[in-house]
Amino acid sequence: MQAPAPLIRREQRAYYEANKLNKRLRRLVSAAIADFNMIEDGDKVMVCLSGGKDSYALLGILLALKERAPARFDLIAYNLDQKQPGFPEHVLPEYLTKLGVPFRIEQRDTYSVVKRVIPEGKTTCGLCSRLRRGNIYRAAAELGCTKIALGHHRDDMLETLFLNMFYGGRLKGMPPKLVTDDGRHIVIRPLAYCREDDLAEYARVKEFPIIPCNLCGAQPNLQRQAVKEMLRQWEKKFPGRTESIFRALQNVAPSHLADRCLFDFAGLKPQDALYPDGDLAFDQEELPTTEPRH
Repeated sequence: MQAPAPLIRREQRAYYEANKLNKRLRRLVSAAIADFNMIEDGDKVMVCLSGGKDSYALLGILLALKERAPARFDLIAYNLDQKQPGFPEHVLPEYLTKLGVPFRIEQRDTYSVVKRVIPEGKTTCGLCSRLRRGNIYRAAAELGCTKIALGHHRDDMLETLFLNMFYGGRLKGMPPKLVTDDGRHIVIRPLAYCREDDLAEYARVKEFPIIPCNLCGAQPNLQRQAVKEMLRQWEKKFPGRTESIFRALQNVAPSHLADRCLFDFAGLKPQDALYPDGDLAFDQEELPTTEPRH
């Protein structure tokens, strides 16, 4: 029996929207990889998989791009089982085996360490992140990985920028690519141009087996949650504002900030020629009239 016409149209529409979303995310990830030279020929990329929507999306998109990318690279999924109570240990191995992706899952009881060290009611993210990072870097060295891919997206980068400004007094964000403090590893964030809402929809369409975080994800009143809500309200009231802020991260004018280490204010001298870093900051801004590339 043939399905009713309205149902067929809804299914066709859903397929069209899902395909469009899939293409958009692949395009944005490809653009970020190219813009920041994230993945090169011969790389072995360790994709850090937490069980959340973003890391699942990262792995899926990189697997799709691997088939057609000009650079030849290998992927290996890595998960750190931090021994959180109720963590479903079977989910990731079954999922990754079904995908046919090589993986390593390690068990390290960092959960107990965090709960023992951090007083009840205090934010656990800082210590948890440091412990997790140390294990990731160690594993990357053991596996011979040349790049470490994390699932942070555009909204994470914006939230980090405002967290550092509001609470740390620093104009500092979350870069798409960096070298670790010990100089041994390169960390990349291929989702740097992707919106969180798009990734959430992508996860819903793909039906990823999401594993919730019972450590930091369950904490109320986190500063990051407050910043996230602030940005959501801005975007709701002024559509396009978050995109404009993200563009600002890519268009920095050191001569019009106040960091003496970043720009030689003390050494400024008058000159006869046109000075491009002069008082143009006081001119009327020319706002873009077309949609930005990313």
